[in-house]
Amino acid sequence: MSLTSAATLATLDRTGPRRITDLAAVEGVTQPAMTTLVRVMEESGLVERRGDASDKRVTLVCLTEAGASYVRTRHQAGVDAFERLIGQLTGDEAEALVAALPALKHLAELESQDREGPKQ
Repeated sequence: MSLTSAATLATLDRTGPRRITDLAAVEGVTQPAMTTLVRVMEESGLVERRGDASDKRVTLVCLTEAGASYVRTRHQAGVDAFERLIGQLTGDEAEALVAALPALKHLAELESQDREGPKQ
């Protein structure tokens, strides 16, 4: 799976159903590229398109259970990898990492805000 596909699934998991145009903007790709990507993920059973109850002209891309499961599995694999690596640090290194957690959390928040773009 491409990084853009994985990132798109993660975005849908975090933010819920989105329009293709919104996903394209968040992921930094063109709308035609996102349309193609969504079609491939739809054929794989990871996402589905649904109408928007508030605006019948709009189609939203939604995560399926298989897509949500994929995101959870990837997330857990990352957690397991970091856990294994952190276990190899010295005591001083682990303390330094703990001290850096507030700054790392802030970086993650900034990245998330940047990827999601302006609030509507």
